Amino acid sequence: MKALAVCSVVLVVLGTLSGCASLGVQPWQRDILARDEMSLGHDPVTAGLDDHIYFSKEASSGGRGFGGGGCGCN
Repeated sequence: MKALAVCSVVLVVLGTLSGCASLGVQPWQRDILARDEMSLGHDPVTAGLDDHIYFSKEASSGGRGFGGGGCGCN
């Protein structure tokens, strides 16, 4: 039973150390990650429409590098 526990600990330690084996993105893999589909907002029309709807409902324009804002409540 003790041998099983030691073997389990060794396997966990080796598994943890092998999880750090990835050294990052290789140069030949960067073209895949640079495609438009991999960006956070890959559809500019939908993103613009979502921004328009959000800022119209909130009566604000914020977070884009200029002042202003508010909910527009009376």
